[in-house]
Amino acid sequence: MVDARGYSCPTPVIMVQKAVKGSAPGTLEVLVDNQCSVENVTRFARNAGYSVQVSDLNGDFRLTLTR
Repeated sequence: MVDARGYSCPTPVIMVQKAVKGSAPGTLEVLVDNQCSVENVTRFARNAGYSVQVSDLNGDFRLTLTR
């Protein structure tokens, strides 16, 4: 899991990028707290071959990346 709450872009994308390059997980959960991060992490994940599901957690967002 990548907890990128409290960070503004591009930091959440960089954190996800490192997690993906490090272990190439089949599933990865990412927590962010702003819509800009949702959009940017989603764009990166899709370009890296992941499908993305977004859940709203009362102001925070959980992105589930799946290959």
